[in-house]
Amino acid sequence: MSRQNYIFTSESVSEGHPDKVCDRISDAVLDALLTEEPEARVACETFATTNRVVIGGEIGLSDQDKLHEYMVRIEDIARDCIRDIGYEQDKFHWETCEITNLLHEQSAHIAQGVNAATDKEEGAGDQGIMFGFATNETDALMPAPILYAHAILKRLAEVRKDGTEPALGPDAKSQLSVRYENGKPVGVSSLVLSTQHLDPDLTSADIRAIVEPYITEVLPDGWLTDATEWHVNPTGKFVIGGPDGDAGLTGRKIIVDTYGGAAPHGGGAFSGKDPTKVDRSAAYAARYLAKNVVAAGLAEKCTIQLSYAIGVSKPLSIYCDTFGTGAVKPAAIEAAIDKVMDLTPRGIREHLSLNKPIYQRTAAYGHFGRAPDADGGFSWEKTDLVEALKAAV
Repeated sequence: MSRQNYIFTSESVSEGHPDKVCDRISDAVLDALLTEEPEARVACETFATTNRVVIGGEIGLSDQDKLHEYMVRIEDIARDCIRDIGYEQDKFHWETCEITNLLHEQSAHIAQGVNAATDKEEGAGDQGIMFGFATNETDALMPAPILYAHAILKRLAEVRKDGTEPALGPDAKSQLSVRYENGKPVGVSSLVLSTQHLDPDLTSADIRAIVEPYITEVLPDGWLTDATEWHVNPTGKFVIGGPDGDAGLTGRKIIVDTYGGAAPHGGGAFSGKDPTKVDRSAAYAARYLAKNVVAAGLAEKCTIQLSYAIGVSKPLSIYCDTFGTGAVKPAAIEAAIDKVMDLTPRGIREHLSLNKPIYQRTAAYGHFGRAPDADGGFSWEKTDLVEALKAAV
């Protein structure tokens, strides 16, 4: 029997966090190339520090002339991202920071592994394990701590960018410790928020007065009480933020991107990778499957693991854990998953329509627990597999 009464903590970081600046640029490069060619190959990494952004990795288009055109556009893509996030600091400004583009054409050996035909099916781009998770403790079928940690920062970014709260800066972190009773989230025992501010004279108390109404707005009623501990800008001033305050790198916030530590992670980052990379696409598929299992009422909580080998199309294994909450045995769910969805790399891309420029929006506030978009974004959050799963178990 799993624990029913406990406190669990997750953190999130804003779009202005140095690592998230890098994730955003990497995914913007990906979107630009997918706009040109749905089968574009991208493995883009970004590094950011004081007054400097370095972009490297591999990209590939079937038209080499177009590829060279995009190489020239990379700098503008990066500056547009930095401007939209809101950085106009003396030592990190979208107009003046130095941008170095070290991207090059994709390795022929890697392409060979992806393109290899096994029964005329495309192979996985790499070996690896991927996890998906869902729980019925929130309407989004996400763990409450990470869902609301994201929601706080997303709301603060909205009021910063629309001019309602001009004192706030782009860089911020949140952390929620959520109290569970009988296995369900019921309140916040402690809250940590560190947010950059543009006025150096503002105190921690001043910042709390600004942010508290928005935090109260996004959290469920009654979750904040007199017993909740608040730690707002606990170190004092936070004026120098973003890559000027700390270096950033693509892919360093993989727990923030997924389930806040409430579920396993296979270790592979998402941002900057095209959907032939199973690090990304199979993790999306695993979330999609876990969410549909829970939405179908087959379990209250579900983890799905998939594993792949480079050049091999079908997953080596499908594993399901329902933590004792299942209406059917996990083995029956595993068998049903194999029936209702083609989990080859191409099958995943086609089922979830992943060959679209839909990735830049995933770079902050989580890849999961978001509403599906009309243009195909967050397609892995749909629950359109419910009836097929019910019929297959």
